[in-house]
Amino acid sequence: MKNLIKLFSILSILAFYNIDAQQIVRKDTLAGTELIMTMDSKVNSALESIEDKCSKTTSTISSRDDDEDSSYSKPTKIYVPSRELTNAEICRKNPRILGYKIQITTVKSNEEANEVKSYFRKRFPNLKVETDASLRPNYKILAGSYFTKQSAASDLSKVKEYFKSAIAVQYRIFCAEAK
Repeated sequence: MKNLIKLFSILSILAFYNIDAQQIVRKDTLAGTELIMTMDSKVNSALESIEDKCSKTTSTISSRDDDEDSSYSKPTKIYVPSRELTNAEICRKNPRILGYKIQITTVKSNEEANEVKSYFRKRFPNLKVETDASLRPNYKILAGSYFTKQSAASDLSKVKEYFKSAIAVQYRIFCAEAK
């Protein structure tokens, strides 16, 4: 029985050893970099036939005016430009980002904070105002949400007419509310 198991294991190892795997070097279609893969020759031929079908459908449009060998042409290279993301793309990925708010003033009590907020709302009804109580006993009164310091500059100059100590500070903002 033990000899039968040994014989079966040796035969199975030899059977797996007989499977051919080869290294294939391919060109990436987007960046054009070389990719080295190890795969069975049958899998490689199957992939090549699928790729040939895909390239034939794209080459029939582009090589109609060419009378040369139209059975195979390389697929066109797609260039993806590296660019900055738009604000909408940034917001989709992360709804809360590090932006800027206008710090109107800092007060010592919650009552003072509520008075400043109501005075600010009368002067600037289009700006959202909030209280940050993370530095108790002090309360920060913050207004607006901005992506950059430059986008906060116009509102900051208007706020400074009423609150001389107002400054733009880095703060976590909701992307959808930001200007």
